Amino acid sequence: MKATHTTISCLWKNEGAPSAYTTGVSLHSHTSMSEESLSFIHDMSQGLPLVKRLFDHYTAKCRDQHGFILDFQSAHWRPPLRPLMAYDLEENQITELGLKPLVSISDHDNIDAPMQIRMVPHARTVPVSVEWTAPWGRTCFHLGIHNLPTADARAWMDRLAAATAGTDESEVESILRDLHAIPQVLLIFNHPLWDLYSVGNEVHMAEVHRFLAAVGDCMHAIELNGLRHASENRQVSALARSTGHLLISGGDRHGLEPNANINLTHAQNFHEFVHEIRVERRSHVLFMPQYAQPWKRRILASTLDAVTDYPDFMPGWQRWDERAFHKDREGVMRPMSELWEGGKPPLPLLLGVRAVRMARHGTVARSIGVAFPGKNDFRPDYEVL
Repeated sequence: MKATHTTISCLWKNEGAPSAYTTGVSLHSHTSMSEESLSFIHDMSQGLPLVKRLFDHYTAKCRDQHGFILDFQSAHWRPPLRPLMAYDLEENQITELGLKPLVSISDHDNIDAPMQIRMVPHARTVPVSVEWTAPWGRTCFHLGIHNLPTADARAWMDRLAAATAGTDESEVESILRDLHAIPQVLLIFNHPLWDLYSVGNEVHMAEVHRFLAAVGDCMHAIELNGLRHASENRQVSALARSTGHLLISGGDRHGLEPNANINLTHAQNFHEFVHEIRVERRSHVLFMPQYAQPWKRRILASTLDAVTDYPDFMPGWQRWDERAFHKDREGVMRPMSELWEGGKPPLPLLLGVRAVRMARHGTVARSIGVAFPGKNDFRPDYEVL
């Protein structure tokens, strides 16, 4: 295996880092086409006794009075930015650095966003990419699949969807080896240490190591995630060093803040960038200033983006409950705004959303700054691998 060469820079420490390059690459960001699970609401309630009692009360009320079962496993929300808005946000951040932008959008398990963006002249060359949910043992992993062949992209999505719905590890391995055989495709292990499915750290790490032992040769890079804490990214860097993998950026943006890291390169198109990662095995990850902000404050801000109303958005996408979805009594997934009695959310939920929104303003925002001080400073145990 050819040696890897990863460079990690932080713009707040080295403002001149981009000047040695011509191009910036934004990887792993989400749009309104991406379905994000609402199961975290139920999970959070179980650890907070007062919230759990309130949650259980209204769950029972929905069931007993309205014959309506709250299902937070299938319910989901969608990020506020429509595909072209998300693309332009990422493109503008890179352009402001004086670099040529390359942007790869990778929504969860669908390619609708890049296919739609490609209809706009200035974004016609955006790669067809996806964040695939790959079942593996006792958990699932999220894998970034970038630059699928356009002509075969829909067929690939059918195959990926079938594998996600099953539990056949051999099919997951077969898919990855077939994708690896396509020179233009880039495969990335996204946020590998995040126990997203709450199986427990010991189980999760055992599956990570088993996965890399089985198909690590198909993973072209491991992601340093722009929304995960610096301490976790330091552990990811150690994992990459131990397995001989290249590190790469992945912002994982869901809200209005642009990706907190990008890649610096001299590639003039995405095919050249893939060659640099896969063949030359070189990567320069640049962390943007927003990454240095306190991690909990950034996570809260992303949550606020999800529950904020945007009057300037297109009709039907302005209110937060138009961007959250739940099955109706017939089992049809519909916007929550269509499910409320009288057209308004239940009062406790409405008050809760308003309370969360207060975090954006005045005294509350300042108190949050005091509660979450300091920088989320990425200090890897190596700078070049």
